[in-house]
Amino acid sequence: MEFKLIIKKLNKSLTQKEKITFSEWYDESKLHKNYFDKVQVNYQNNIHPIDAEKGWKAIERAVEKSKQKNNYWKYAIAASVVILISISFIFNKNDARITEPLIVNNTIEIGTDKATLTLEDGSNVILGKGKNYEDVNAKSNGQTLVYNTKNDSKPEIAYNYLTIPRGGQFFLQLSDGTKVWLNSESKIKYPKKFIEGKSRQVELVYGEAYFDVSPSTNHNGDTFKVNIQVQEIEVLGTEFNIKAYDDEDSIYTTLVEGKVAISNGITGEILKPNQQSAINTQNKDITMTIVDVYNETSWRNGVFSFNKKPLKEIMKTLSRWYDIDIVFINKDFEDVQFNGVLNKKQNIEHILLTIKAINNINYEINDNKILIK
Repeated sequence: MEFKLIIKKLNKSLTQKEKITFSEWYDESKLHKNYFDKVQVNYQNNIHPIDAEKGWKAIERAVEKSKQKNNYWKYAIAASVVILISISFIFNKNDARITEPLIVNNTIEIGTDKATLTLEDGSNVILGKGKNYEDVNAKSNGQTLVYNTKNDSKPEIAYNYLTIPRGGQFFLQLSDGTKVWLNSESKIKYPKKFIEGKSRQVELVYGEAYFDVSPSTNHNGDTFKVNIQVQEIEVLGTEFNIKAYDDEDSIYTTLVEGKVAISNGITGEILKPNQQSAINTQNKDITMTIVDVYNETSWRNGVFSFNKKPLKEIMKTLSRWYDIDIVFINKDFEDVQFNGVLNKKQNIEHILLTIKAINNINYEINDNKILIK
């Protein structure tokens, strides 16, 4: 069984089929039950370590010893050895050579559901916890924005924008039933209503979004397209993730299931499940790779999953979610690689303390800025 099912179980998001798979695994042995109980305790306490390379090697030895070959099992063991990492940190604190992190003033907050809806007349509506909104076309409970599915007889298309700031995330359901999860620092343009007989088109202006597209067969064959800078994606009904941040050199499209055609205006490729395309925003070159879909899409399920990611990339992800600025005073630490699964609802200090404990990477917090020393 894949470890991601354990995370989904903890988040109460298992499908009916996945519930059966999990139950069979859980009832298979006492070892499985004890293991799940330990992971559950760690998860509830917001303890999800980022394991350094030396920790990963220890995990691999444990995997070999237990004769478990599934890659996801590595994440499972990583979660269970967090106690050892914590003990290591306690001893490190008693080492005179280890300096304590400097915290001048910590104003960093955990990200939450929030967005700005821009209507066709240019007016803005702030969406977030405790703020309900409703008009003739859409309704929001502060965590989601859902457009009604009634056909619009008007021939013209009126567009809305949804902008998610740093430190935010939001769920959007379009008028055709397509579901869109938007990550921090993202913006999408879409019609309030799609016109029957015409291609359903939206634009990811920037940022990251996960699409679960309502199939064309439910809309008289009307295709669905997503435009992103130098890239166009055409789908018939599928799930995929797009990452297109302004501060990155490439646009990444990861296919979860179904089939999509991507184009840079010159040439195109067909993506298969577990494939990722990367289009260089400068020269428009397309490269294709096989990826771990869970690592690329886990953010929408409340966790960040990293596998041999350099600290610079991890910090970039965290800076968007926690709305912070991160500066590497010591550039040597930018390329240090880590592995692990992080609960998005934990305090940033828990993450930093784990990093420090493993590799003695010191840091300073000053308001909403973190200095890596």
